[in-house]
Amino acid sequence: VQLVESGGGSVQAGGSLRLSCAASGFIFSSYGMSWFRQAPGNECELVSTTSSDGTTDYADSVKGRFTVSQDNARKAVYLQMNSLKSEDTALYYCANVGLGYWGQGTQVTVS
Repeated sequence: VQLVESGGGSVQAGGSLRLSCAASGFIFSSYGMSWFRQAPGNECELVSTTSSDGTTDYADSVKGRFTVSQDNARKAVYLQMNSLKSEDTALYYCANVGLGYWGQGTQVTVS
């Protein structure tokens, strides 16, 4: 199993970023995926999830600003982040919680 995130970077407050997570090594369409983030000194926070039935969920802190999508044909999950705030600064990970696999993370910095 491999999960590889990309798309992080530095952006000004109010800006947007789109994170991608490319998956391999498992039957992608059978699983939901999750995005977590961790800022220095903070606990890891669940940001958003998808389910195999297509439902999505979000942390209250990102509702209305972030949109998660899962593309089973491309074996990828995306996190569109709009109206970014400084408190969104963190290392963002995608994960298959069911199988217990995490990516290496991609840094998002909002100034």
